[in-house]
Parts: sequence; C-alpha cells; structure tokens
Amino acid sequence: MFLLTRWMIVTALVGVFGIQVAQAAENTGPARDRYVEAELVLENTHVRPGETVRAGLRLDHDEAWHTYWKVTTTGYATSLDQWELPHGVEVGDLQWIAPVPYNFEGYIEYILEHEVVLPFELTIPESAEAGDVLYIEARSEWLMCKTVCIPGRVRVGLEIPVSDEVPEADERWIELFAEADKWMPVEPEAEISAWRSGDQVHIALPAPSEADSVYFFDEQVLIVPEMTQTVNLRDDGRVEIVLNVDPAGSGSADRLLGVLRSETGWSDYPGYAWIVDVPLEEGDAGDFEAIALPTDTIGGLFMVFSLAFAGGLILNLMPCVFPVLGIKIMGFVQQAGSERGKIVAHGLVFTAGVMASFWLLAGVLIALRSGGQELGWGFQLQSPLFVYGLAVFLLLFALNMSGLFEIGQSAVGVGSNLTAKSGFSGSFFSGVLATVVATPCAAPFLAPALGAALALPPITSLLVFTAIAAGLAFPYLFLSIFPQLVQVLPKPGVWMESFKQFMSFLLYATVGYLVWILAGQLTDSGGYDAFSLLLVFFSMVVIAMAAWIYGRWGAFHRPKRARMTAYAVAGLTFLMGLGIGYPRPAINLDPGETPLAWKEWAPGKAEELHADGRIVYVDFTARWCVTCQTNKAAVFGSSEVRRWIRDNDVALLIADWTNQDPRITEALAAYNRSAIPFNLVYGPAVDEPEVLPELLTPGIVMERFRRVSE
Repeated sequence: MFLLTRWMIVTALVGVFGIQVAQAAENTGPARDRYVEAELVLENTHVRPGETVRAGLRLDHDEAWHTYWKVTTTGYATSLDQWELPHGVEVGDLQWIAPVPYNFEGYIEYILEHEVVLPFELTIPESAEAGDVLYIEARSEWLMCKTVCIPGRVRVGLEIPVSDEVPEADERWIELFAEADKWMPVEPEAEISAWRSGDQVHIALPAPSEADSVYFFDEQVLIVPEMTQTVNLRDDGRVEIVLNVDPAGSGSADRLLGVLRSETGWSDYPGYAWIVDVPLEEGDAGDFEAIALPTDTIGGLFMVFSLAFAGGLILNLMPCVFPVLGIKIMGFVQQAGSERGKIVAHGLVFTAGVMASFWLLAGVLIALRSGGQELGWGFQLQSPLFVYGLAVFLLLFALNMSGLFEIGQSAVGVGSNLTAKSGFSGSFFSGVLATVVATPCAAPFLAPALGAALALPPITSLLVFTAIAAGLAFPYLFLSIFPQLVQVLPKPGVWMESFKQFMSFLLYATVGYLVWILAGQLTDSGGYDAFSLLLVFFSMVVIAMAAWIYGRWGAFHRPKRARMTAYAVAGLTFLMGLGIGYPRPAINLDPGETPLAWKEWAPGKAEELHADGRIVYVDFTARWCVTCQTNKAAVFGSSEVRRWIRDNDVALLIADWTNQDPRITEALAAYNRSAIPFNLVYGPAVDEPEVLPELLTPGIVMERFRRVSE
C-alpha cells in the first residue's frame, strides 16, 4: 500500500508540475541470470532536455553460451518490455545487430554471443531540467543455450543524468556501441535482386571484399538454415547466393526479407550488414549448379509424414471404426448403382470430408498456439510444464487403449449412422462423422499429432494432419475404386481389441521418453532437483488411479448416482495428481540469482578447505533418500541461507551415495553412522566439524553456520 501511495504522489507531481522525479534505482547496474549478464547502458554521460539519445541492452554471455536473434526456429528472441518510465520519457524498439550462424548437432540457428549491445532510442521530454536524474526500468527475458537451453529473466534499470551541457560519449561503452554500429544492418547503396527457381532462392549482389565472407540471414522462415551457404562468382563481377527453400517453412513469398552480413565488408559500398527487402521474382537458376536439399532433412520429413499416414491407417482398425468400413463402401455402391465413376466420386467426396475435418482440427490447435508463435519450433519441449502435460496426456490415452477405461462409448452408434445419409452431401458429412468416430475411439493415435500442432511450425503441423487424414480415408477411397475387395476384409472380432491394447505399449514408450526429458529438466542447474522428478512419478500413479476409478465405476451400465460419484472422485483424484507432479523448482531463485555451486566430495577435500579458513558444508545424500531431498529443498530453498552462503564464501560439497561408494561408507563409519541423511559443517571457529540433525530447517543450518564462523 505504501509503494502504491508513493507512486500515486509521484505521478501527480509529474503530471501537474512537470517535475521529473527519480524513482528508487533498485535495479541499476548489471543483473545476472545464470549464464548471461544484462544491463541497461547509456551511450553518453548525460542527456539534454528534448533530445533523442541512444541507450542499449548490454548482454554479456558466459563462454560457449548464446541467446537468439529476432528470428529463430528453435528458441525465442530476447525481449525488453514492462517499462517503468518517468512522465514524458519514450523508448523505441530494440535494434538488432546482424547475428552469427550456429550449428548444434545439425540444427542451424542465428545467435548472439560474447558481449553485445542492442541499442534503442530514448526520447527525453522538454520538461526535464538540468540536475534531474531520470530512472527507467524494464524486464528483459531471453533463452540462453549451450548444450541445454534455460529461460532467463531479470529486471534492469538505468539512472539518466540531465544536463544543459553538450553530452560526451561514455568511455565505458564507446567500443561496445561502435561494434554494434559496425554490425547494424543498413539500407544498401547497391542493387540487390532475388528470384526463385523451383526449390531454390537466388540472391545477386555486389561482391564483398572476400566472396566467401557473405551470409544471408532469413527473416521469413523461407529457406533451409545451413551453416555454409553456396556463393558463386558471376561473369559480371557480382556474386550469387544459392539457398534452398524449406518445405516445412512459410511457403511462398513475393518479397525476400532478411540481412546480409559480410565479415570483410564491401570495398565499394559502406556497411558490414545490409537490409534485404526486395521483390522475389520467378526465374531460372541460370548456369549455376543446383544444390540438393540435405538428405537428412528430406528423410526426416518423409519419416514424419510416413508415420502420420500409417497412424491414420491404424485408426481404421479400431473397434468403433472398422465394423462400418465395409458397410459404408456398400452404401456408396447402392447410392451409385453400377456406375463405377459415381462410386469413385463418392469415395473422393468422403475423403474430402475427412480432410476438411482434420484441417479444422489442425486450424483450431494452430490458432491456440498462435499467441506463442514467437517461441519457435521445439521450444515447448524445453518447458518442463509442457513436457509434463504431454506425458500426462499420453499416459491417459495409453491407459484408455489398455482397456482401463473407455472414451466415447457411444461412438459405435454414431458410426452406424454414417450409412443413413445419401447423395454426395451425405458422403461428405459421412467423412466428417468418420473423423468424429475415429477421434474419441482411437484418440491416442492422434496424441503425437496434437503434440506436433503445438511444437511444429504451422505449415508442417497442417501437413502432418493432412497425412493422418489421408491414412484414415485411404481404405475408403481404395475400396470405392475396387468395391469387390470388401468381401476379403477380415470380419470384426475380439482381435481388434487385442490389437488396440497391444498398440498402447507404443504410447507407454513415448511417456517413458518424455519422462526421460523431464529427468534432464528437473535436475538441471536452475534449482530443480531429483525430488521434483520423484513427485512426477507419484503424480502419474495418482492420475492412473483416477483413470481406474473413472473406468471402474463410471461406465454407462452403472447406476447414475454411482457414475456421478465416480466422475467427481476421479476428477478430484486427477487434480490431486496434477498438483503433486506440477513441475516447479525445488529451489526458487530470485531474479538474476545464480544457482549455488556444489562440488563433488572426496576424502580429505573438506579438511583441506577447512585448513584454508573456509566454512564447508558437506551433504551425504542419495537419490533414493527422500529425507535427504526434503532437507535440501527446505534448507537451500531459503533465500536467507543462499545469501549467507554467498556472502561468506561457503564451500558446498556433495557426497552422492546413490550408487555404492566405499569411500562414503568409510567416511560415515568414522562417525559411527551407517545411514543418511548426514550433514557436516566445518568452520574456522571449530577444530572438528559440527554434525547436524537428520531433519533440517533453515534456522538450524544458519545457527550452525554462525557458530562455526565466530
């Protein structure tokens, strides 16, 4: 309430009297989140009233770490938003310097690394007076990656002195802004042309100082990102860049948008990075040799679409779909008589109904994720919450396929109604209803497609759904061409239920794979630990129990009261399971706070550090020790404990007894112990280490820290 009142008073003063009042500069200077340091910097030492000046977001990446450019396919761009500004101060958008290409196991990305500044314009109001100190603040978010990717977020602030004197460049940032100016894309003073020929895009431009130093960064997700681009020297002295169109990209375009970067620049033209915004004409490749799309890209897409098509075919073998297959084809024959062309036409119209239904489903899912489109391809799988949700989704449908409970128990009745309509409209809507029948009865086969719609680019997602629809419609279309083959179809029977249950193990395997991903995410350096992963396993057991309650007492043959009770209990149990497993950091770090640095314990290491005058904390622990994990979450979840550890340079050693280690066994025996948890604290004020109780609290640990340090 006090802060709110203070802000209201400040706002009133600014609005009525035009006074520029500096807010509490709580976030000035560098702010670090793990492996990236961020800071707002001003190009000059001060500003003058009414001027537009340049500030910037400085990013300093740890060695081998990087963040992403404004256009990305697997990550997301750094942002600067949620501004808090004095009255009259205006800020512009971030200005992006040319990035560098980066290759991680075949995935090519456009990144920023080392120390860079992203400038933005800052407009100072005329009402500012000499002697004022303006304070601006914003939130910056990024995705930092090395071999793993971790989201980062800090709040950064900047104090801006106001003076009537001519501003001078701030010596601290002269080189940084000069480097940004060097790589800031500019409008080219030279002619650039671009054309598309088949599955390739060609760019013709003046030759840079060194022909092989030029690289084109695509802003449209139109081309295949490649670490090395083909650059050919033309007879007219210009160079031509040959790029491959990405079949999973944005598709057609009438203009080419991007940035050209040359490490050596152009001898006859200014700038090291040029803005590209030119018409993309249709043309011929000329005499230049075409470049084949990487085999692994073609093979990967072919595999995805093949599996999607096979999944659609499998839908036809589900108990609620297969029995109506032959009946529907015979319906086509009855409606068309003996005219083969009309029978085929009915099959095509039916296929169109299936396609339209799947496109509608794909469109809805793509629209739902459109708000997060800037996250790019695959970033969702870097989110523990998304991976956990997808694992739960697949687990439920795997249990459904195993027969623990049923979804859409009236689907067979709906399927029989597919034969009730006549004419081409009837065939079309029969295709729509076939999709409705297949979806609830065999939803697990659609689960990977639903995941794809959330994780893949929109065009690729649509193609995946199209392949599934083609697989589902194929038997109908094929049998409408050869209706006599209906007689050789196997008869529906118990084998279909056995087949469905057998296929459930594919989904269980997928759940296992997702949990494996979670294992890496919930035990990373961002404050998660193995206890969080244990809770995920517990949650899936509870969710499976909820499905069992639903299937056991929620079936339609049960009395209504029993079903309603089952629904309620199953729903509450399901929510309880989600609450248990919801991915959350075991240790909630403050913004900009880095995780504590644990080192591996070894015999004599604690004593050596103690002899150097250090305070040492030794944690004898194991993954299978629940009390150990609880102690760790309780103690090191305390910001007070973490702050004291940092301020006093406490050495943290972990003795992991998850697997047998005779060294740890011997160390425990020296203290007449044969079990864990067991924790020791060394300090300069004591000759021997202090033994902590089995159950710990932040207060207990803080008391021992102070005792051994006094």
